[in-house]
Amino acid sequence: MSLTRRCHGGMLKQVTDFLDEGYNVKTVADILRSKGSHQVYSVHPGSTVLEALNLMAEKGIGAVLVIEQGRLVGIVSERDYARKVVLMERSSYNTQVRDIMTQGVITVTSAQTNEYCMTLMTDKRLRHLPVVDGDELMGLISIGDLVKDIMSDQQSMIHQLEQYIRGG
Repeated sequence: MSLTRRCHGGMLKQVTDFLDEGYNVKTVADILRSKGSHQVYSVHPGSTVLEALNLMAEKGIGAVLVIEQGRLVGIVSERDYARKVVLMERSSYNTQVRDIMTQGVITVTSAQTNEYCMTLMTDKRLRHLPVVDGDELMGLISIGDLVKDIMSDQQSMIHQLEQYIRGG
């Protein structure tokens, strides 16, 4: 029994060491790079909700940032529209973005990890995180971007384990 434990323990250490050699912690910068385009779509606080919705529909996105005088002042999402316009029986034609946007936007830096972002999004029930380094808006990541990155990492790990098992 103790021989089996030693073998399994030794094997576990070998596998752990093997994976550690090939595993790099992904940062937000890595995720932005993998997305290709760093295009961030935005509206002004004085824009109508309809203008924001049209932009989201045209670009196939679920949220836009709200920028005023070069500063991030909010974010407006499909969720904001549903809860603050539709359910409140307001009109998207004459309601301004400033009236429904989420203020005090939580941001991350490009140096933070996928794991940190996933925890933050889960705990705060967020779907989008603007990426800000200093005063510069670097991009926007979504929960979908993080899930895609995690799935890619898992596929890579499976491939590495298969290679290890085969002795390659």
